[in-house]
Amino acid sequence: MPSSRTAILESIRRSHGRGELSAERQQALRDRLHSHPAATIPARSDGDREARIALFTTMATSVDATVSRVAGWNALPQDIGDWLKARNLPTTLAVAPDARLDPVAQHPLYTVHRGPALPEDLIGVSVAEGGVAETGSLLMVSGPETPTSLNFLPDIHIVALPASLMVGPFEEAWARIRSRFPEGMPRTVNLITGPSRTGDIEQTLLLGAHGPRQLHIVIVDDATPA
Repeated sequence: MPSSRTAILESIRRSHGRGELSAERQQALRDRLHSHPAATIPARSDGDREARIALFTTMATSVDATVSRVAGWNALPQDIGDWLKARNLPTTLAVAPDARLDPVAQHPLYTVHRGPALPEDLIGVSVAEGGVAETGSLLMVSGPETPTSLNFLPDIHIVALPASLMVGPFEEAWARIRSRFPEGMPRTVNLITGPSRTGDIEQTLLLGAHGPRQLHIVIVDDATPA
């Protein structure tokens, strides 16, 4: 049975008088996508990992995110606890069911439920698929271990970003996604740059209009590149 996405695309093709896309044609399109030449890469995203982490931090904090860095996943609970305490925030968390977040979920400091965010959740914790130094953006994908609702429903979003997944430009981020998911893109890919904001109302900047009011990013020095 075709997926909803496939059914929608086939409906669009029929409306334009075009027949069903053959398996050979689908493969040809995938090959063309993977062989497409990269666009011009901004010079500011060049450099080694440390340079990219420094740029990412500068860009993310310039749009009102906070950024810290820890040495390994076991240091994550303390960093989150310090950040919450400094803001007089509770220690009840909605935590993504990613095994890398087990040190947080199992820590006695926290009251935790794991899985998609619930309407009453104030604080969500998840893991990024990557970081884009060019703009200080987080790359988030949907999946069983990464519920998309955690990105938008809680008022406060805490994101663990593996240092090994830091890339320079967007082109590198998309190339990595394609290599990670060779059978097809995740259902949802979200790019998050700072807390949610809008200036639509009387030209006044308002945080939290369409998602979290606060975004805290913890760069985790993991052992090896993915």
